[in-house]
Amino acid sequence: MKRKICYIINPVSGTKSKDAIANTAAKETLRAGIFFKFFPSVANGDYSFLYSTLVDERYTDVVIIGGDGTVNQVIDSLKHLPVNFGIIPSGSGNGLAFGAGIPKTPKKALEIIFKNHSVLMDGFRVNGKFACMLCGLGFDAKVAHDFANAPQRGLMTYVNQVFKNFFGARPYSFKIKLAEKRFETEAYFISIANSNQFGNHFTIAPMASLNDGLLDVVIVTEQSKIAMLYNTLIQVGGGNKVRSIEEIKHKRGILYFQTEAIRISNWSEAPMHIDGEPVNTEKKLSVAIEKSCFNLLVNR
Repeated sequence: MKRKICYIINPVSGTKSKDAIANTAAKETLRAGIFFKFFPSVANGDYSFLYSTLVDERYTDVVIIGGDGTVNQVIDSLKHLPVNFGIIPSGSGNGLAFGAGIPKTPKKALEIIFKNHSVLMDGFRVNGKFACMLCGLGFDAKVAHDFANAPQRGLMTYVNQVFKNFFGARPYSFKIKLAEKRFETEAYFISIANSNQFGNHFTIAPMASLNDGLLDVVIVTEQSKIAMLYNTLIQVGGGNKVRSIEEIKHKRGILYFQTEAIRISNWSEAPMHIDGEPVNTEKKLSVAIEKSCFNLLVNR
């Protein structure tokens, strides 16, 4: 089938104007001899208005120019259609793109798209809400909420919010339910990861894979701030191995394990984010992998 690309562009993600990226995409797509159209992203994340266009006009690819929030909404809305998804990362974190090995340089990202090699990827559900790469409770979610309300975007704004929140961080109370185990813990944050990182190449779950059928869970338990910083750096650096469910020790500084599903009682109502976007917190969470649910264009 002859390729046709639908570009969906978020004009406000990240810190840079998207005009230059759109111009590059148009120029390179014309050069590749592929038909394309641009559509703007929508704030409510509902892309049902594109269904008939994509199906009737036989589009083969949907390429997202934006960050993780836009990627999440577009894939969730359109993944039941017979299309491949591509990403030209242009958000503040770009966790899914970087986890999949997609470079931030638009021309290099387009080279991957034009090679037309797709791989089935997992997603997961958090109380029915779709996630591509990460759900967080606690400290990192508080940072995400403050970052969303900051007057400026970008990496330095995010770093400033991390430092601002670090000194006031407090542990939250959780009850964890797995098929094989139940336990309670006080923790600064819980990350449930499909991709291996928060974004900006900051790895939180080094062994996470986008298509292994498993969620990587990282729990940073109550400890001194110095110990939390030290243990988190070890985790980020890959120094903590994945433990089996049976090996989980509640007093360990960081718990790192894999599972297909997890239930969390969020007793102290820790703040919450999904794919870096702040969402209303919930007291009970049911999280489960959604295996092989969309095709992503990646390098071979």
